[in-house]
Order: sequence, then C-alpha cells, then structure tokens
Amino acid sequence: MRIGIVGGTFDPFHRGHLDPVLAAREKLQWDRVLYIPAWRQPFKTDRDAAPGPHRFAMTALAIRDYDALYVSPIELERGGISYSVDTLEQLHREYPSASFDWIIGDDNLKDLDRWKDPERLYKLARFVVLTRQGVGSGGWGVGDEPASGDAAALSPTPHSPLPTPRPDILFAENATVPVSSTEIRRRVRAGEPIDAFVDPLVSRYIDHYGLYKEGLL
Repeated sequence: MRIGIVGGTFDPFHRGHLDPVLAAREKLQWDRVLYIPAWRQPFKTDRDAAPGPHRFAMTALAIRDYDALYVSPIELERGGISYSVDTLEQLHREYPSASFDWIIGDDNLKDLDRWKDPERLYKLARFVVLTRQGVGSGGWGVGDEPASGDAAALSPTPHSPLPTPRPDILFAENATVPVSSTEIRRRVRAGEPIDAFVDPLVSRYIDHYGLYKEGLL
C-alpha cells in the first residue's frame, strides 16, 4: 500500500489543500491520502491557530465525499511541536507494510533540509513536490483556487533549489488554486464571501463557530 501524507495547519482547510492532491493522486495512485493537522508547526510557532478540534473538523468536512481521503489526529493527540519525522516513525509502526509519500509545496522545498533529522526523513518517505505559484504566505504549501487543467505531470528533480538534487524527491506540475488560508481569514474578518475557496460546509462551520472574527482566531 502506498500512502500520501499531507501535513499542515489547515487553518482553515481550503481548495488549495484538496484539488492539487486529487490531481497528483491520479498519477501516483495513492491507495489512501492522510491529512494530518499539526498541533503546532515548527516554522509557525509565533502564530496562534484555531483550536485543533476545529481544524480537524473542517478538514473532515472538506474531504467527506472522497473514500480514499482520511484525516488523522496523530499530531493533535501527540501535542507539542509537530515534527514530520516523529509522525512518519509513528505511521511506519501503524502501517508496517506501507510506503509513504510526503506531499509538500514547492515553496517549502528550500527549507526541507532545516526540518528535524532530514536524512532520516528521506529514509522514511519519498517527497512529492506540488506547484504553488503566486500564492502568499499562510497556505499549506500546495497551490490554491480555481484549479484549471488535468492531472499532475510528474518529473524527477528538475529545478530543485536544494544544494544537491535528490532521487527521492518527485516534482509535480499541477494546476494551482490561488488563495491562501491567510487570505481566507482576512476575508472572514472583513465580512467578505469565502464560498469560492472553501467547501460550503466549511464556510458554514466557520460562521457557526465565529472563527477568524476580529479579536478571535
């Protein structure tokens, strides 16, 4: 079994977290995809996020119609800084016969060697890099909004910003979705519509619980 993993804050979960992953799955034939909301991301320790149960619930709502997509609470249950290497170690114990692809955006690639224990990471998973063009900070790493185009095209390490290209990193040229979680939170605070960028149930959830209003997360 090959499992794709999407880690992130998902604050909130939007189409940029979903559409490019579905496109890549067409090519890579992941048996399942695990979305893993972080308790706290290592490079975002200075920003508070909405409570984990809310972010978990919004992710679950957004992927509810896809049988091969799941949301996992393992980083929320573990608490503390959510290090990918710790998550992969745990997943290997839970799925001993599985192979893992860790899905990141191309804007995260330059920092990959700063992740905790990168050499161990490369042994535990292959990295699949999705295109994220022209999107500001605050998204998850895969691109964002109206996805145009078909399934992602794949290629081995073409224009890697890493000092040394690696065979265990695969690049996907996918359609992008130009919106970020930061922009969605801004829209909510400004009273602007967000239905074009998030699942309708996620939009209703945000409104129902008053998330991202002025003075609130």
